[in-house]
Amino acid sequence: MPSQQRHRKLSHAVENYLKAILQIGNRSGNEWVSTGALAEELSLSPGTVTSMLKTLDESKTEILVEYKPYEGVRLTDEGNRTALIMLRRHRLIELFLTQTLGLSWDKIHEEAENMEHAVSDELIDRIDEYLGHPDSDPHGDPIPSPEGKLRGENLEMVSLGSLPLGSRFRLTRVTNQSPEFLRYLTKSGIELGVEGEILETNPDAGILSLKHEQQTVVLGFVNAESLLVQRLD
Repeated sequence: MPSQQRHRKLSHAVENYLKAILQIGNRSGNEWVSTGALAEELSLSPGTVTSMLKTLDESKTEILVEYKPYEGVRLTDEGNRTALIMLRRHRLIELFLTQTLGLSWDKIHEEAENMEHAVSDELIDRIDEYLGHPDSDPHGDPIPSPEGKLRGENLEMVSLGSLPLGSRFRLTRVTNQSPEFLRYLTKSGIELGVEGEILETNPDAGILSLKHEQQTVVLGFVNAESLLVQRLD
């Protein structure tokens, strides 16, 4: 089905800002995003981010964001629509790179960041069709449909760090997508779909251990919180 969301050409910087605001808001569950959180997400100084947000807020053509000093920024309907287009592009490209070119999940983010600004709507729709209209990308993040609806959002997931001792689980999503952490997971035999059991939790040390197949893996609670799972018991 052809995309109903046509991509209006914006600067790469603006597209990255909109996508980052959407992703932070989705993670936090808050409509308003602080400039500090946005600056950290984009690896920019707070002053640079504030200047860009003021420029976007004061645009005389099409308002993509609403900015309030000391409160933060939120997307307008048009800004949200554009951000979903960029998110759809990014996640479909990531999946295409893994499934067709065999790139590992720790190498695809930067490639997708570069490609998402250049591809056409038609090519993205063709990639979506070729991949069978997938629900999620290689990290388990939901892929927006052409209409902007997030696929696969009906899964009931909890963080690995919230599970009690002895719980069994299936890994469905990884929110910490730093290359170093993803390589550690790969080295430990952990990938989407893997099933395991919580062996030990040690709040004093801030770690937990899990077992999958015959392998035991130790994770800090912070990283365990970034692994979203389905409980199997």
